Amino acid sequence: MKISVVSVGKIKEKYIKLGIDEFSKRLSSYCKLDMIEVNDEKAPENLSDKEMTMVKNKEGLSILSKIRDGAYVIALAIDGKSLSSEELADHISRLSLVGTSHIYLVIGGSLGLADIVLDRADMKLSFSKMTFPHQLMRLILLEQIYRVFRINSGQPYHK
Repeated sequence: MKISVVSVGKIKEKYIKLGIDEFSKRLSSYCKLDMIEVNDEKAPENLSDKEMTMVKNKEGLSILSKIRDGAYVIALAIDGKSLSSEELADHISRLSLVGTSHIYLVIGGSLGLADIVLDRADMKLSFSKMTFPHQLMRLILLEQIYRVFRINSGQPYHK
């Protein structure tokens, strides 16, 4: 299976890069992992709703340009469906059984995801009602993907 993580912005913090590198290495025996970064749009602190929408739409178009037609897309969204690790593993397993070989997981920028991306998504997934830094979310997501593959291959992993 191929997993592509499409996210907005560059990772600046060394500790996050190290964690991403570690889980990328661990995942290499389970799937082909592709990390795709799109540029974040520069935006001042106090944006109007209209300006926020414009920034998210510009980032959204960049995200959508990286996703191939017909691919299965999971968008990380605070109002998405909450799943346990086992439920996510089951969902990914069922996707592979029906012939899905490429899954895109999408992480928005600091303003979130544009409606055009959320509308394209086959599934909206929430990790929590809390807000996490979008850069840290990449590391958390990779850890959960690793957990999914460990669960689905019957290998032990911390509960």
